[in-house]
Amino acid sequence: QVQLVESGGGLVQAGGSLRLSCVASGRTFSSYAMGWFRQAPGKEREFVAAISRSGGSTNYRDSVKGRFTISRDNAKNTVYLQMNSLRPEDTAGYYCAAVRTYWEMSVTEEHFKDAYWGQGTQVTVSS
Repeated sequence: QVQLVESGGGLVQAGGSLRLSCVASGRTFSSYAMGWFRQAPGKEREFVAAISRSGGSTNYRDSVKGRFTISRDNAKNTVYLQMNSLRPEDTAGYYCAAVRTYWEMSVTEEHFKDAYWGQGTQVTVSS
């Protein structure tokens, strides 16, 4: 089992930046592909970004491409989401997810159906 703890959320003005972190428990972090999802009030959860177990492959939703960057440090059991040029529509609770993969592979939203989830961190972007 994997436990995930997110941090780094907060209130920022439009155009600003935040970096989210997600620390995973356990000694097998490098066996998991990781993802970031978000959910705004009254809306469904949506995929933001994902990264393969070694970090060699990443995927993003179209609306964040060029603004957000997902990365990981397997030595620190941590995945990051660097968010630049933030917009009010990025306001949401951001959740980290982990899914075990048995080889290096590109992962997308569909791979996270049975993922482990963190408790989330709130990001609020003011206009």
